Amino acid sequence: MTTRIRIGALISGGGTNLQAIIDSCESGAIDGQVVFVGSDNPAAAGLKRARSRGISTFVVDYGAIIRDYRNAPNTAKLPPDFDLQGTLRRQQLVASEHNPSRAELFLQTRAIAESRLLEEMSAYSFDLLVLAGFMRNLTPYFIDRVNTDPARPRIMNIHPALLPAFPGVDGYGDTFRYGCKVGGCTVHFIDYGEDSGPIIGQKAFDIADDDTLERIKEKGLALEWQLYPECIQLFAHNRLRVEMRSHTLGDGTQSSRRVVVRE
Repeated sequence: MTTRIRIGALISGGGTNLQAIIDSCESGAIDGQVVFVGSDNPAAAGLKRARSRGISTFVVDYGAIIRDYRNAPNTAKLPPDFDLQGTLRRQQLVASEHNPSRAELFLQTRAIAESRLLEEMSAYSFDLLVLAGFMRNLTPYFIDRVNTDPARPRIMNIHPALLPAFPGVDGYGDTFRYGCKVGGCTVHFIDYGEDSGPIIGQKAFDIADDDTLERIKEKGLALEWQLYPECIQLFAHNRLRVEMRSHTLGDGTQSSRRVVVRE
């Protein structure tokens, strides 16, 4: 008998990838069920998708938290288990050596928001957290409290480009503007950087000379809705393993070490 995994999801917008995941759970393409959907955006249309299927939802309004902190930083309540210096050392999102105040502001506001996310999520038992268009970078404060087993990461993300090319918020736009002849999407586990975690799966499409940016996005989304459920199903069947891979040059010099995913 197959055990169904419990899936939590975070979204920021319309939730089309969330819909693909919900549909795949209901059809049996994913041996799992979505047990909650959270958002940083109170107006996220994907929340309605979840509620229409009887899935619990919650909102942690990042925008309001950031505004409140900037208006009255001395009254802000940071989580008691937040270690600013330790988080600064581990994070790879903001160049703290060049602008330490900006890095501190970023991490402190995110710690407040992420502690509220964790509090909301604590009401649910879940095996996997999927980011389905969640437009906020997660910090080590959050990641370390979800990824409690280093050998089994359990925060998954989908990105609209063939990583490691074009990380960031506009993968399809970057692909189009660069003049690429091939585009695609990537599912990966989250690490401390921006879209830099170990890759689980990718799908690619050809870009024709007359393709517009909108056409590229259409091609990419169609593949995203296939790829994300496929990767979640691999996780559900316990078929994903992370390992450290080293690359050594011909002269014996080790040039890089990288965490990768294998089936």
